[in-house]
Amino acid sequence: MVKIRLTQTGTKNRKTYRLIAIEEGKRRDGRAIEILGFYNPLVKPPQISIKQDRVKYWLSVGAQLTPTAAKLVKV
Repeated sequence: MVKIRLTQTGTKNRKTYRLIAIEEGKRRDGRAIEILGFYNPLVKPPQISIKQDRVKYWLSVGAQLTPTAAKLVKV
């Protein structure tokens, strides 16, 4: 099953995140099927960039959002 979730990028104490589509059993920072967006919580206001059309596609073929990813997509 494909999940849409966040993966960490950046350095220690300077975390940024990518919204990705990935197989459920893969590691957090494993190879993603597709990168769907970007989230940077360190700037004010937080920077969010999401490819809405690709997220809708993955949801239409049965992917599931994690709770944290769902909050970002909702914004």
